[in-house]
Amino acid sequence: MREFVRRIRHITYTSVFGLRVLFKWILFGTLTGLVVGAAATAFFYCLRFATDFHTAHPAVIFGLPLGGVLIVALYHFMKNDLGTNVILASIHKDEKIPGRMAPMIFIATFLTHFFGASAGREGAALQLGGSISAQLGKLLRVNPEDRHIVIMCGMSAGFSAIFGTPMASAIFAMEVISVGIMHYSALVPCVFASLIASIFSKSLGVISESFYVSIIPEFNVEHFIKMIFLSIFFGVLSAAFCLMLRGFGKFFTTYFKNSFIRVIVSSAIIIGLTLIVRSTDYMGAGIGIIERAFSEGARPEAFLLKMIFTSLALSSGFKGGEIVPSFFIGATFGSVVGPLIGLPMSLSAACGMLGVFCGATNCPITALLIGFELFGFQGMPYYLVAVSVSYMMSGYHGLYKEQKIVYSKYQTRFINRNPK
Repeated sequence: MREFVRRIRHITYTSVFGLRVLFKWILFGTLTGLVVGAAATAFFYCLRFATDFHTAHPAVIFGLPLGGVLIVALYHFMKNDLGTNVILASIHKDEKIPGRMAPMIFIATFLTHFFGASAGREGAALQLGGSISAQLGKLLRVNPEDRHIVIMCGMSAGFSAIFGTPMASAIFAMEVISVGIMHYSALVPCVFASLIASIFSKSLGVISESFYVSIIPEFNVEHFIKMIFLSIFFGVLSAAFCLMLRGFGKFFTTYFKNSFIRVIVSSAIIIGLTLIVRSTDYMGAGIGIIERAFSEGARPEAFLLKMIFTSLALSSGFKGGEIVPSFFIGATFGSVVGPLIGLPMSLSAACGMLGVFCGATNCPITALLIGFELFGFQGMPYYLVAVSVSYMMSGYHGLYKEQKIVYSKYQTRFINRNPK
């Protein structure tokens, strides 16, 4: 009898405690979704204005050195040159996220897109959301042990509001921190923050991206083998993109110690390359080119040029994200190479997006969820192959040096290392 009573008390206590924690995180997730969703919506419209402006006035590229100098001056004046890595480091190493990070990444990314430098926006949204939620946690006096969850909550909200994939956004913040383990303690707040931010941004007119996969053939042995072959290249390409970003960064910091000179030199190279290729396709995020890759295909050199333009911009002082460029690289490469081996162009572009994203971020579950939210479930076998093969073939490379690869990609072995 006593044992029965003890068990009843234990169940009652754990249920009450669970309800308290549940309501706490529902409230915080909802609040974060609203606050970060509002900031991310403003961010979205500012970037859309910047994109529309440089699309209508391509000559603005000649002002790129000025934009670069303004960004470097802003970060120099504020004594802060932090990025997505500091968000990850704040979870691993308890590093503090300064309150000025949110307005700085907002302004710097706007200037980057306004003058036409090649960069994405989702990476910046992660920084924006993580920074805002960290300050919100301080304001509400969140317990120190909950601070990591608070930051992941903001990351989910920022990504969801900008990209419109709440399911993938909720998981991404938990998956990107440590490869091989998932921070399930953050599931409830990340889900609520992601959903609320998505609903809020859509209510204010933010339209999520949509890409149409026109032909999905029956999945058979022939298509299986072809997709494995194509996915190997997705993994290698994602590793090459990460190496190029690191290599360009090392080159600029080695040979141009002064950050102002560095960004001016990079701007001059970007302007020169733009004149040489006689195309503005590589300015900004390049969402329009990704959409075109699904319906019309892409130029054979498009993926390589996007890698070069993005690496030049992000390694020299311009701000933004690497995620949309990884989509661009994968979609354009897939749309060119897929048809050569007998796979439909739009399906190959979709698999390229997911494969290169997965290889670059080391987030296979998020990549799959993005595929389901953007393209539907019909192409599931192809997405599974693209993501899994690319994840393995990308090795221990990654966009974020502060990411932790906890378990080996090849064995059930604890390695706890940073990406190359």
